[in-house]
Amino acid sequence: MSSQLTSTTVVDSILYRDAFGTPQIREIFSDFALISRYIEVEVALARAEAKCGVIPADAAKEIAARSDFDKLDLDRLRHETEIVGYPILPLVHQLVEMCGEAGRYVHWGATTQDIMDTAVVLQIRAGLDLVATDIAELRRILAGLSQRYRDTPLAGRTHLQHALPITFGYKTAIWLAMFDRHAERLEQLRPRVLVGQFAGAAGTLASLGDRGLDVQEAMMHELGLGIPASTWHVARDGFAEAINFLALVTGSLGKIAYDVMMMASTEFGEVFEPFVAGRGASSTMPQKRNPISSELMLAAAKSVRQQAGLMVDAMVQDFERATGPWHTEWIAIPEGFVFTAGALNQAKFMLGGLIVDEARMRKNLDMTNGLIVAEAVMMGLAPHIGRQQAHDVVYGACRTANETGQKLADILASNTEVARYLDRAAIDRLTDPINYLGVAAQMVDRVLASAKR
Repeated sequence: MSSQLTSTTVVDSILYRDAFGTPQIREIFSDFALISRYIEVEVALARAEAKCGVIPADAAKEIAARSDFDKLDLDRLRHETEIVGYPILPLVHQLVEMCGEAGRYVHWGATTQDIMDTAVVLQIRAGLDLVATDIAELRRILAGLSQRYRDTPLAGRTHLQHALPITFGYKTAIWLAMFDRHAERLEQLRPRVLVGQFAGAAGTLASLGDRGLDVQEAMMHELGLGIPASTWHVARDGFAEAINFLALVTGSLGKIAYDVMMMASTEFGEVFEPFVAGRGASSTMPQKRNPISSELMLAAAKSVRQQAGLMVDAMVQDFERATGPWHTEWIAIPEGFVFTAGALNQAKFMLGGLIVDEARMRKNLDMTNGLIVAEAVMMGLAPHIGRQQAHDVVYGACRTANETGQKLADILASNTEVARYLDRAAIDRLTDPINYLGVAAQMVDRVLASAKR
């Protein structure tokens, strides 16, 4: 058996980790990064307390200089964490030893959750920056698709059946508008979520007397984080908002993935994921070209949704310090970010190289022999005989077309009631899908003009 460390989830799997995540997001939420953040927060606390005259300035300098991740005994840290239940006291033990005489001032006036929460906020900030970059790139890709295929006709489908003609650019513009809103949401949530935690044992900063709020402000300034209006040890809406935001992002990615998978099916054949030799291959069917990126995006959407629900559940906490819900965040936050970054990475690859078969789109649009624009005929006939009567006449013509396989235009032209008001040229015009695209193109233009990208 291999001597390499094993993994049990797709997040760290040697097989799947780059399918469901990226190296960059895994680094942000790795154990090494998290422990380094703990140290960063402890150092920021010492510096803040020195600025406020709570601890000696020389002690803060020593703590900053000598608190070194590379000197940690990680096996000892893990073992003591299993005993204590949390990593901060075991970490403080080692930092105190590293810092010599100054070690007596490590973790002064803080509680475990202060350090852990603030470290996670720092991780979330880095994670959101990465997500923001990916969303910006995806928006540029979708804007390019919307512009390029602004006028490319496509069968619009409702309930998996032909509805009315649209354009492919109109479809991608709808996708783009979702991500324009996600970019806006991300910027709006930052001030609410990127707020540090320093409040002491029961949240009142009693151990620092009248200097507590001064230290808190100085500490957040050191870390570049917002200052909390009140303690949020058991007010977890900020973290829940962050992961539920990720659920919205991956939900949109799941919708796109679902559309692409359907459109790439053999019967539709309208779009395909980028061709890479061997990608999406079957072990038994040489002809297969499975939509792998879309499948991974859809799986991520389902996974992040579960983590979002877990975060909402974790909001229900008891009194001034929770007896368990907090721990569920340790599961949900890293996985939520990893799956989101992975899905965005798959989306950039898939949509950035999307193969669009415009001829097949037109062929599918025409496959019902004009039935897709039955509404256009009804609305053209309605001014002459009334809307309901026009509906009934066209409905009957559509049934005949379905049963006989004839073109709707031919059936309408042979109908004396229709011919009384519409000549063949008018019927042909009304039954051409190109003439019934509504304001699809203008909607594309409006989306493209609605935000800076």
